[in-house]
Amino acid sequence: MSDYGFTTRTVHAAQDAGAEHGAVHMPIHTSVQYGFQKVEDLIGVFQGRIKGGFNYARQGTPTTAALEALITRMEGGVGSVSFATGMAAITATFLTLLRAGDHVVSSKFVFGNTNSLLGTLADLGIQSTKVDTGSVAHVEAALQPNTRLVFVETISNPGTRIPDLAAIGQLCRERGIVYVVDNTVTSPYLFQPKSVGASLVINALTKSIAGHGDALGGTVTDTGLFDWQGYPNIFASYRSGDARQWGLTQIRKKGLRDMGGALSSDHAHRILVGAETLELRCDRTSATALALARWLQAHPAVAQVHYPMLENHPQHAAARRYFKSGSWLLSFELADPQRLVPVIDKLRLPVSATGLADTRSLIIPVAPTIFWEAGAAVRADMGIADGMIRLSVGLEDERDLIADFEQALA
Repeated sequence: MSDYGFTTRTVHAAQDAGAEHGAVHMPIHTSVQYGFQKVEDLIGVFQGRIKGGFNYARQGTPTTAALEALITRMEGGVGSVSFATGMAAITATFLTLLRAGDHVVSSKFVFGNTNSLLGTLADLGIQSTKVDTGSVAHVEAALQPNTRLVFVETISNPGTRIPDLAAIGQLCRERGIVYVVDNTVTSPYLFQPKSVGASLVINALTKSIAGHGDALGGTVTDTGLFDWQGYPNIFASYRSGDARQWGLTQIRKKGLRDMGGALSSDHAHRILVGAETLELRCDRTSATALALARWLQAHPAVAQVHYPMLENHPQHAAARRYFKSGSWLLSFELADPQRLVPVIDKLRLPVSATGLADTRSLIIPVAPTIFWEAGAAVRADMGIADGMIRLSVGLEDERDLIADFEQALA
């Protein structure tokens, strides 16, 4: 079905994969154990000589495998591993591919929980340098002889900064460094990180791909561009067979089997169903977000609006070059930070809640919530003002959302 469009391929994925009994949706496989008529086959699955087999649900089920196949196809990769959450996917990638004494270069604008995780890695002997990845020169200047990995997000949350994606990819390729791109905000519909040389792609499936706020999940996808044969941290037991799978095999064995961050079949099924409307939701929310961003930009009570498709955004040209549209994430700063709580409380449609990419709009004051733990100094360095509000635009009618913000800001 390679000649068909994005949504056509997605909604027919179950039939294309040969779902049992002609099921239109991939069934939910709830079994934890998987038996074999021949014990030799069970041994073969354990030793990796038999591909596609299942032995224990912590390492995957037929349902999670179907989801992994779909994400792999969306990202143009050679394989994926699914996890219980997006943070579990990021954590597993770091902890399975890095060792004490290694070094990471990261965007300094990363998601608050990822920023916290980098601090935890430092306690384990894995140091990181955080830079403004909007320029590849900053990344290159931060590289050390022991740098193993560079980590960026396509669009940062909440500041909507965009890295110098292609140039960083070229730098990592020249230096033999693993290039990890978190594609959560854009999703594989709006952008494929493989196009800029990403080695691994992270998707927090909870957000754009599932899209209904009813399932947690995350994936790591290998694009097939990194040569794992030259990577020193791959264990000897995983250095066999297709070298393109060595990294993912280690992530699956260590991140799922040893650490236990397994995705449930129930949530995998919900994500599969949600993914069918990814294109429609992204088109709708991106269009509404841009219209609302333009309206907010013209309002006297708003000091600044952060949205990549606004012409005055510092990386607007990059956003137009890389992404189909700007996605559902926008942030804005009130001219009077003292109005932060009153304005949000007056809104009728956006739900005051953490989370992103739900069908309904979600709103949260940034500094006193999701970035409170980071501290004032980190917030200042990341450009997070006291009056910043993050909005995840949902499927409400554009005119209804604008009217609601008009009455709240009046």
